[in-house]
Amino acid sequence: MDDLSLAAELVRDAGLLARQMLNNGLDTEYKTSVSDVVSDADRAAEELVVSRLRRDRPDDGLIGEEGSSEPGERTWFVDPVDGTYNFLSGLPYWCSAVALTDGDGPVVGAVYFPATDELWLGGRDHPTTRNGVAVPQLVDKPLSQVSVTTYLHPGKLSDADRREPWLAAVTSAATGRTLGSASIDLAYVAAGRLGVFLQSNLHDWDWLPGIALVRAAGGVAEVVNHRGVRWQIAGNAQSVAEVKAALLGAAPTN
Repeated sequence: MDDLSLAAELVRDAGLLARQMLNNGLDTEYKTSVSDVVSDADRAAEELVVSRLRRDRPDDGLIGEEGSSEPGERTWFVDPVDGTYNFLSGLPYWCSAVALTDGDGPVVGAVYFPATDELWLGGRDHPTTRNGVAVPQLVDKPLSQVSVTTYLHPGKLSDADRREPWLAAVTSAATGRTLGSASIDLAYVAAGRLGVFLQSNLHDWDWLPGIALVRAAGGVAEVVNHRGVRWQIAGNAQSVAEVKAALLGAAPTN
């Protein structure tokens, strides 16, 4: 089985397992805050992915949100349930996601959205597809004509070094969306359903699966460091450039 097919199988099976466990009832725990929650489904879905990768790709590294940490020359990043707060709240906007990377960045990305039965695949040598059908390549559009999908934790709004650049970027967009799953957001950006993605300080498992899809759909993904914050941006090249300019143009207030 090639890497793309394996990634597809992993995310679909992980997502279906998590959904089944949710329907049967779950134990949950909080990590850093009331919105940073983990469940038995997160752990079981990650173990499913990890066990198969150890069997089918024993020479590859593994890094997962729920604790797997064995980097290698080629490394799989695993987010078994991306959008756990939504997942446990009864909101269907959650997914399972994986990315395979090497020294040059993402090779393959896969995102499975159980609520809509949508499987997104793409990578360095594979144009992005939704359920096997290629999505149209992204074209340049100004930020003023597209949505920005974003998130800033309420507890960070008092931090001017986050708030001011963020506001400068999002207020330039046509509209904003905060939906709760970075990987689905990025898949939707790749498909043109959402315009541009903007968040700060994401973990690799939240970022890499989706940017593989965006790049394979003709878009760009960049990381910008400004005022001590690492911003992650993805979308069509023109909108990304405008978001970047807005972030960097937000100088500290006296």
